[in-house]
Amino acid sequence: MPGFEIIDDAERKEVLDVLETGVLHRYGFDAARKGHWKAKTFEAEFARRTGAKYCLLVSSGTAALSTALAANGIGAGDEVIIPPFTFVATFEAVIWAGAIPIFSEIDHTLCLDPASVKEKITPRTKAVLPVHMCGSMAHIDEIKTLCDKKGLILIEDVAQSVGGSFKGKALGTFGHMGSFSFDPVKTITCGEGGAIITDDEERYRRADYHADHGHDHAAGDRGLDDHPILGNNFRISELQAAVGLAQLRKLDLILEKQRSHKKTVKEALQSIPQVTFREIPDENGDTATFLTYFMPTASTARDVVQGLTKADIGGCFYWYDNKWHYFRKWEHFKSLKSAARLPVQLLDNLPDYKKIEFPQSDEILSRAVCMLIPLSLTPEAVQQRAETTVDVVRKALSG
Repeated sequence: MPGFEIIDDAERKEVLDVLETGVLHRYGFDAARKGHWKAKTFEAEFARRTGAKYCLLVSSGTAALSTALAANGIGAGDEVIIPPFTFVATFEAVIWAGAIPIFSEIDHTLCLDPASVKEKITPRTKAVLPVHMCGSMAHIDEIKTLCDKKGLILIEDVAQSVGGSFKGKALGTFGHMGSFSFDPVKTITCGEGGAIITDDEERYRRADYHADHGHDHAAGDRGLDDHPILGNNFRISELQAAVGLAQLRKLDLILEKQRSHKKTVKEALQSIPQVTFREIPDENGDTATFLTYFMPTASTARDVVQGLTKADIGGCFYWYDNKWHYFRKWEHFKSLKSAARLPVQLLDNLPDYKKIEFPQSDEILSRAVCMLIPLSLTPEAVQQRAETTVDVVRKALSG
Protein backbone atom coordinates (compact mmCIF):
# COMPACT_ATOMS: atom_id res chain seq x y z
CA MET A 1 0.00 0.00 0.00
CA PRO A 2 2.38 2.80 1.06
CA GLY A 3 3.90 5.01 -1.63
CA PHE A 4 7.26 4.81 0.14
CA GLU A 5 7.59 1.32 -1.31
CA ILE A 6 8.27 2.76 -4.76
CA ILE A 7 10.35 5.89 -4.18
CA ASP A 8 12.89 6.19 -7.00
CA ASP A 9 14.48 8.65 -9.42
CA ALA A 10 11.15 10.37 -10.10
CA GLU A 11 10.95 11.69 -6.53
CA ARG A 12 14.65 12.54 -6.49
CA LYS A 13 14.32 14.57 -9.68
CA GLU A 14 11.42 16.65 -8.30
CA VAL A 15 13.24 17.30 -5.02
CA LEU A 16 16.46 18.29 -6.82
CA ASP A 17 14.49 20.82 -8.86
CA VAL A 18 13.63 22.53 -5.59
CA LEU A 19 17.06 22.24 -3.99
CA GLU A 20 18.78 23.65 -7.05
CA THR A 21 16.73 26.85 -6.77
CA GLY A 22 16.99 27.11 -2.98
CA VAL A 23 13.31 28.12 -2.81
CA LEU A 24 11.67 25.83 -0.24
CA HIS A 25 8.67 28.06 0.50
CA ARG A 26 5.54 27.52 -1.55
CA TYR A 27 4.79 31.26 -1.91
CA GLY A 28 6.83 34.07 -3.47
CA PHE A 29 10.45 34.20 -4.71
CA ASP A 30 9.08 34.01 -8.25
CA ALA A 31 12.29 34.74 -10.17
CA ALA A 32 14.56 32.59 -8.02
CA ARG A 33 12.45 29.46 -8.35
CA LYS A 34 13.05 29.28 -12.14
CA GLY A 35 9.53 28.20 -12.97
CA HIS A 36 9.33 25.41 -10.39
CA TRP A 37 6.03 25.55 -8.47
CA LYS A 38 5.66 22.08 -6.99
CA ALA A 39 2.72 22.78 -4.67
CA LYS A 40 0.77 24.64 -7.35
CA THR A 41 1.48 21.91 -9.89
CA PHE A 42 0.39 19.17 -7.50
CA GLU A 43 -2.82 21.09 -6.74
CA ALA A 44 -3.65 21.51 -10.42
CA GLU A 45 -2.99 17.83 -11.24
CA PHE A 46 -4.89 16.53 -8.20
CA ALA A 47 -7.87 18.76 -9.00
CA ARG A 48 -7.93 17.42 -12.56
CA ARG A 49 -7.68 13.84 -11.37
CA THR A 50 -10.53 14.13 -8.88
CA GLY A 51 -12.67 16.35 -11.08
CA ALA A 52 -12.76 19.07 -8.41
CA LYS A 53 -12.54 22.74 -9.33
CA TYR A 54 -10.15 23.62 -6.51
CA CYS A 55 -7.40 21.91 -4.52
CA LEU A 56 -5.29 23.24 -1.65
CA LEU A 57 -2.22 21.42 -0.33
CA VAL A 58 -1.52 21.69 3.39
CA SER A 59 0.98 20.31 5.87
CA SER A 60 -0.87 17.16 6.97
CA GLY A 61 -4.13 15.27 6.81
CA THR A 62 -5.04 16.67 10.23
CA ALA A 63 -4.38 20.20 8.94
CA ALA A 64 -6.64 19.39 5.98
CA LEU A 65 -9.48 18.40 8.31
CA SER A 66 -9.00 21.47 10.50
CA THR A 67 -8.92 23.72 7.45
CA ALA A 68 -12.04 22.12 5.98
CA LEU A 69 -13.94 22.57 9.24
CA ALA A 70 -12.90 26.22 9.46
CA ALA A 71 -13.68 26.94 5.80
CA ASN A 72 -17.18 25.56 6.34
CA GLY A 73 -17.79 27.74 9.37
CA ILE A 74 -17.84 24.90 11.90
CA GLY A 75 -16.89 26.05 15.36
CA ALA A 76 -17.82 26.38 19.02
CA GLY A 77 -20.78 24.28 20.07
CA ASP A 78 -21.54 22.78 16.65
CA GLU A 79 -22.12 19.04 16.60
CA VAL A 80 -20.23 17.02 14.01
CA ILE A 81 -21.21 13.39 13.43
CA ILE A 82 -18.19 11.10 12.96
CA PRO A 83 -17.50 7.35 13.12
CA PRO A 84 -15.98 5.57 16.13
CA PHE A 85 -13.70 3.70 13.72
CA THR A 86 -11.23 6.18 12.26
CA PHE A 87 -7.80 7.60 12.98
CA VAL A 88 -7.63 9.88 16.04
CA ALA A 89 -7.04 12.92 13.79
CA THR A 90 -10.74 12.98 12.90
CA PHE A 91 -11.95 13.72 16.42
CA GLU A 92 -8.88 15.85 17.19
CA ALA A 93 -9.75 18.24 14.37
CA VAL A 94 -13.35 18.50 15.55
CA ILE A 95 -12.31 19.17 19.14
CA TRP A 96 -9.75 21.83 18.25
CA ALA A 97 -12.43 23.57 16.20
CA GLY A 98 -14.38 23.89 19.45
CA ALA A 99 -17.06 21.60 18.02
CA ILE A 100 -18.58 18.51 19.63
CA PRO A 101 -17.84 15.05 18.22
CA ILE A 102 -20.99 12.94 18.03
CA PHE A 103 -20.25 9.31 17.26
CA SER A 104 -22.45 7.14 15.07
CA GLU A 105 -22.26 3.39 14.42
CA ILE A 106 -20.46 1.89 11.44
CA ASP A 107 -21.91 -0.76 9.15
CA HIS A 108 -20.27 -3.57 7.20
CA THR A 109 -18.58 -1.05 4.90
CA LEU A 110 -16.49 -0.20 8.03
CA CYS A 111 -17.75 3.37 7.53
CA LEU A 112 -20.64 5.44 8.90
CA ASP A 113 -24.01 3.68 8.87
CA PRO A 114 -26.50 6.11 7.25
CA ALA A 115 -29.35 4.80 9.42
CA SER A 116 -27.36 5.45 12.59
CA VAL A 117 -26.36 8.92 11.36
CA LYS A 118 -30.03 9.82 10.92
CA GLU A 119 -30.70 8.89 14.55
CA LYS A 120 -27.87 11.12 15.82
CA ILE A 121 -29.04 14.36 14.19
CA THR A 122 -30.13 17.07 16.63
CA PRO A 123 -30.88 20.82 16.29
CA ARG A 124 -27.18 21.43 17.07
CA THR A 125 -25.87 19.18 14.29
CA LYS A 126 -23.88 21.23 11.80
CA ALA A 127 -21.99 18.63 9.78
CA VAL A 128 -21.45 14.97 9.00
CA LEU A 129 -17.87 13.77 8.51
CA PRO A 130 -17.78 10.26 7.04
CA VAL A 131 -14.39 8.55 6.79
CA HIS A 132 -13.75 6.29 3.82
CA MET A 133 -11.79 3.72 5.80
CA CYS A 134 -9.21 1.19 4.67
CA GLY A 135 -9.27 2.03 0.98
CA SER A 136 -12.99 1.81 0.28
CA MET A 137 -16.11 3.93 0.47
CA ALA A 138 -19.03 4.54 2.77
CA HIS A 139 -22.60 4.54 1.48
CA ILE A 140 -21.76 8.08 0.43
CA ASP A 141 -24.79 8.49 -1.82
CA GLU A 142 -27.16 7.78 1.08
CA ILE A 143 -25.20 10.03 3.45
CA LYS A 144 -25.21 12.86 0.91
CA THR A 145 -28.96 12.52 0.38
CA LEU A 146 -29.50 12.70 4.14
CA CYS A 147 -27.26 15.77 4.50
CA ASP A 148 -28.97 17.54 1.61
CA LYS A 149 -32.39 16.82 3.10
CA LYS A 150 -31.38 18.06 6.56
CA GLY A 151 -29.34 21.03 5.34
CA LEU A 152 -26.10 19.69 6.86
CA ILE A 153 -22.53 20.28 5.74
CA LEU A 154 -20.84 17.17 4.35
CA ILE A 155 -17.06 16.87 4.64
CA GLU A 156 -15.46 13.62 3.44
CA ASP A 157 -12.32 12.27 5.12
CA VAL A 158 -10.55 10.41 2.32
CA ALA A 159 -7.20 10.05 4.10
CA GLN A 160 -7.10 6.28 3.57
CA SER A 161 -8.76 6.09 0.16
CA VAL A 162 -6.98 8.42 -2.27
CA GLY A 163 -7.81 7.33 -5.81
CA GLY A 164 -11.11 5.77 -4.77
CA SER A 165 -14.44 6.47 -6.42
CA PHE A 166 -18.15 5.65 -6.25
CA LYS A 167 -20.00 5.09 -9.52
CA GLY A 168 -17.24 6.88 -11.40
CA LYS A 169 -17.17 9.97 -9.18
CA ALA A 170 -14.07 10.56 -7.05
CA LEU A 171 -14.35 10.16 -3.29
CA GLY A 172 -14.05 13.60 -1.74
CA THR A 173 -16.26 15.25 -4.36
CA PHE A 174 -19.67 14.26 -2.96
CA GLY A 175 -19.60 16.73 -0.09
CA HIS A 176 -18.84 20.40 0.34
CA MET A 177 -15.18 19.45 0.82
CA GLY A 178 -12.96 16.40 0.71
CA SER A 179 -9.92 15.97 2.94
CA PHE A 180 -6.85 13.85 2.14
CA SER A 181 -3.65 12.72 3.86
CA PHE A 182 -0.24 12.04 2.33
CA ASP A 183 1.65 10.97 5.45
CA PRO A 184 4.44 8.34 5.40
CA VAL A 185 2.13 5.30 5.23
CA LYS A 186 -0.57 6.54 2.86
CA THR A 187 -1.12 5.30 -0.69
CA ILE A 188 0.86 8.25 -1.99
CA THR A 189 3.08 10.22 0.35
CA CYS A 190 4.70 13.63 0.72
CA GLY A 191 6.41 12.45 3.92
CA GLU A 192 3.91 14.72 5.64
CA GLY A 193 1.14 16.47 3.77
CA GLY A 194 -2.55 16.74 3.08
CA ALA A 195 -5.04 18.32 0.72
CA ILE A 196 -8.59 19.56 0.51
CA ILE A 197 -10.73 19.69 -2.62
CA THR A 198 -13.98 21.53 -3.33
CA ASP A 199 -16.10 22.95 -6.14
CA ASP A 200 -17.05 25.99 -4.08
CA GLU A 201 -14.89 29.05 -4.76
CA GLU A 202 -15.79 30.85 -1.53
CA ARG A 203 -15.03 27.80 0.60
CA TYR A 204 -11.74 27.38 -1.24
CA ARG A 205 -10.77 31.00 -0.59
CA ARG A 206 -11.55 30.68 3.12
CA ALA A 207 -9.45 27.51 3.25
CA ASP A 208 -6.59 29.23 1.40
CA TYR A 209 -6.66 32.14 3.86
CA HIS A 210 -7.01 29.92 6.94
CA ALA A 211 -4.04 27.69 6.06
CA ASP A 212 -1.63 30.64 5.82
CA HIS A 213 -2.26 33.05 8.69
CA GLY A 214 -5.20 34.67 6.90
CA HIS A 215 -3.10 35.88 3.92
CA ASP A 216 -5.24 36.57 0.86
CA HIS A 217 -2.29 35.89 -1.53
CA ALA A 218 -3.53 38.70 -3.78
CA ALA A 219 -0.75 41.29 -3.63
CA GLY A 220 2.11 39.27 -5.08
CA ASP A 221 4.12 40.31 -2.02
CA ARG A 222 3.43 38.68 1.35
CA GLY A 223 4.22 41.94 3.12
CA LEU A 224 1.39 43.63 1.23
CA ASP A 225 -1.24 40.91 1.59
CA ASP A 226 -4.51 41.70 3.29
CA HIS A 227 -5.84 39.37 5.99
CA PRO A 228 -9.58 38.81 5.51
CA ILE A 229 -9.74 36.34 8.42
CA LEU A 230 -7.67 34.96 11.27
CA GLY A 231 -5.70 31.92 10.22
CA ASN A 232 -3.16 29.30 11.16
CA ASN A 233 0.07 27.93 9.70
CA PHE A 234 -0.77 24.78 7.80
CA ARG A 235 1.47 25.41 4.79
CA ILE A 236 3.16 22.59 2.93
CA SER A 237 6.76 23.10 1.76
CA GLU A 238 7.97 22.79 -1.80
CA LEU A 239 10.10 19.80 -0.80
CA GLN A 240 7.09 17.89 0.50
CA ALA A 241 5.04 18.86 -2.53
CA ALA A 242 7.86 17.75 -4.85
CA VAL A 243 7.82 14.22 -3.39
CA GLY A 244 4.04 14.13 -3.55
CA LEU A 245 3.96 15.29 -7.14
CA ALA A 246 6.09 12.36 -8.26
CA GLN A 247 3.96 10.00 -6.18
CA LEU A 248 0.72 11.36 -7.61
CA ARG A 249 1.94 10.55 -11.10
CA LYS A 250 2.39 6.92 -9.99
CA LEU A 251 -1.10 6.57 -8.51
CA ASP A 252 -2.55 4.59 -11.41
CA LEU A 253 0.33 2.11 -11.20
CA ILE A 254 -0.11 1.82 -7.43
CA LEU A 255 -3.85 1.14 -7.75
CA GLU A 256 -3.28 -1.43 -10.49
CA LYS A 257 -0.77 -3.36 -8.35
CA GLN A 258 -2.95 -3.20 -5.24
CA ARG A 259 -6.03 -4.44 -7.06
CA SER A 260 -4.15 -7.33 -8.61
CA HIS A 261 -2.54 -8.39 -5.33
CA LYS A 262 -5.79 -8.09 -3.39
CA LYS A 263 -7.68 -10.15 -5.97
CA THR A 264 -5.21 -13.03 -5.59
CA VAL A 265 -5.56 -13.21 -1.80
CA LYS A 266 -9.33 -12.66 -1.77
CA GLU A 267 -9.99 -15.36 -4.36
CA ALA A 268 -8.01 -17.82 -2.26
CA LEU A 269 -10.03 -16.98 0.86
CA GLN A 270 -13.33 -17.33 -1.00
CA SER A 271 -12.76 -21.09 -0.93
CA ILE A 272 -13.54 -21.03 2.81
CA PRO A 273 -17.34 -20.80 3.38
CA GLN A 274 -17.05 -19.52 6.98
CA VAL A 275 -15.21 -16.40 5.76
CA THR A 276 -17.26 -13.38 4.65
CA PHE A 277 -16.03 -10.08 3.29
CA ARG A 278 -16.41 -6.39 3.90
CA GLU A 279 -19.24 -4.70 2.01
CA ILE A 280 -17.90 -2.48 -0.78
CA PRO A 281 -20.66 -0.34 -2.33
CA ASP A 282 -18.74 -0.07 -5.63
CA GLU A 283 -16.06 -2.67 -6.27
CA ASN A 284 -14.78 -0.70 -9.26
CA GLY A 285 -13.98 2.25 -7.00
CA ASP A 286 -12.12 0.26 -4.34
CA THR A 287 -8.46 1.30 -4.06
CA ALA A 288 -7.60 -2.17 -2.70
CA THR A 289 -5.19 -0.86 -0.08
CA PHE A 290 -6.61 -3.37 2.40
CA LEU A 291 -8.43 -6.67 2.33
CA THR A 292 -10.92 -7.00 5.19
CA TYR A 293 -12.76 -10.21 5.96
CA PHE A 294 -14.90 -11.47 8.82
CA MET A 295 -14.40 -14.59 10.88
CA PRO A 296 -17.35 -16.28 12.61
CA THR A 297 -16.25 -15.15 16.09
CA ALA A 298 -13.96 -12.66 17.81
CA SER A 299 -11.74 -15.46 19.11
CA THR A 300 -11.14 -16.91 15.65
CA ALA A 301 -10.38 -13.42 14.31
CA ARG A 302 -7.77 -12.90 17.03
CA ASP A 303 -6.31 -16.34 16.30
CA VAL A 304 -5.97 -15.49 12.61
CA VAL A 305 -4.12 -12.22 13.25
CA GLN A 306 -1.79 -13.94 15.73
CA GLY A 307 -1.20 -16.78 13.29
CA LEU A 308 -0.44 -14.45 10.39
CA THR A 309 1.99 -12.50 12.53
CA LYS A 310 3.80 -15.71 13.52
CA ALA A 311 3.96 -16.65 9.84
CA ASP A 312 5.70 -13.33 9.07
CA ILE A 313 2.74 -11.98 7.11
CA GLY A 314 3.11 -8.30 7.96
CA GLY A 315 0.50 -5.58 7.97
CA CYS A 316 -2.37 -7.53 9.52
CA PHE A 317 -4.61 -5.69 11.96
CA TYR A 318 -7.22 -6.54 14.55
CA TRP A 319 -8.91 -3.15 14.75
CA TYR A 320 -11.12 -4.06 17.69
CA ASP A 321 -8.08 -3.92 20.01
CA ASN A 322 -6.32 -1.09 18.17
CA LYS A 323 -5.46 2.02 20.21
CA TRP A 324 -5.22 4.44 17.27
CA HIS A 325 -8.32 3.65 15.26
CA TYR A 326 -11.22 2.48 17.45
CA PHE A 327 -13.15 4.31 20.16
CA ARG A 328 -12.92 1.36 22.54
CA LYS A 329 -9.26 2.13 23.37
CA TRP A 330 -9.40 5.95 23.27
CA GLU A 331 -9.10 6.52 27.00
CA HIS A 332 -7.41 9.90 26.50
CA PHE A 333 -10.37 11.06 24.43
CA LYS A 334 -13.04 9.72 26.77
CA SER A 335 -11.61 11.81 29.62
CA LEU A 336 -10.66 14.73 27.29
CA LYS A 337 -7.09 14.76 28.54
CA SER A 338 -5.07 17.60 27.04
CA ALA A 339 -2.02 19.73 27.70
CA ALA A 340 -4.35 22.75 27.83
CA ARG A 341 -8.01 23.25 28.57
CA LEU A 342 -10.00 22.41 25.46
CA PRO A 343 -12.55 24.80 23.95
CA VAL A 344 -15.12 22.02 24.02
CA GLN A 345 -14.73 21.75 27.81
CA LEU A 346 -16.26 25.21 28.16
CA LEU A 347 -19.54 23.96 26.68
CA ASP A 348 -22.57 22.57 28.46
CA ASN A 349 -24.38 19.33 27.69
CA LEU A 350 -21.40 17.39 26.40
CA PRO A 351 -21.94 13.67 25.81
CA ASP A 352 -20.57 11.42 28.54
CA TYR A 353 -18.00 9.76 26.33
CA LYS A 354 -17.03 7.29 29.06
CA LYS A 355 -20.49 5.71 28.91
CA ILE A 356 -21.06 5.58 25.17
CA GLU A 357 -21.27 2.09 23.69
CA PHE A 358 -21.31 0.86 20.09
CA PRO A 359 -22.80 -2.65 20.02
CA GLN A 360 -23.16 -2.75 16.23
CA SER A 361 -19.62 -1.50 15.60
CA ASP A 362 -18.24 -3.85 18.28
CA GLU A 363 -19.90 -6.84 16.66
CA ILE A 364 -18.50 -5.93 13.25
CA LEU A 365 -14.95 -5.04 14.25
CA SER A 366 -14.52 -7.84 16.77
CA ARG A 367 -14.79 -10.36 13.91
CA ALA A 368 -12.80 -8.38 11.35
CA VAL A 369 -9.32 -9.19 10.10
CA CYS A 370 -7.66 -6.52 7.99
CA MET A 371 -4.63 -7.13 5.78
CA LEU A 372 -2.60 -4.35 4.19
CA ILE A 373 -1.90 -4.99 0.50
CA PRO A 374 1.82 -4.42 -0.20
CA LEU A 375 2.98 -2.99 -3.51
CA SER A 376 6.46 -4.42 -3.75
CA LEU A 377 5.72 -8.15 -3.68
CA THR A 378 6.47 -10.34 -6.68
CA PRO A 379 3.60 -12.42 -8.12
CA GLU A 380 5.16 -15.47 -6.46
CA ALA A 381 5.27 -13.72 -3.09
CA VAL A 382 1.64 -12.65 -3.43
CA GLN A 383 0.62 -16.22 -4.18
CA GLN A 384 2.59 -17.44 -1.17
CA ARG A 385 0.86 -14.83 1.00
CA ALA A 386 -2.51 -16.08 -0.24
CA GLU A 387 -1.69 -19.71 0.48
CA THR A 388 -0.30 -18.94 3.93
CA THR A 389 -3.37 -16.87 4.77
CA VAL A 390 -5.68 -19.71 3.80
CA ASP A 391 -3.68 -22.16 5.92
CA VAL A 392 -3.79 -19.85 8.96
CA VAL A 393 -7.54 -19.23 8.60
CA ARG A 394 -8.30 -22.95 8.26
CA LYS A 395 -6.20 -23.70 11.34
CA ALA A 396 -8.04 -21.05 13.36
CA LEU A 397 -11.39 -22.48 12.32
CA SER A 398 -10.41 -26.02 13.20
CA GLY A 399 -8.88 -25.03 16.54
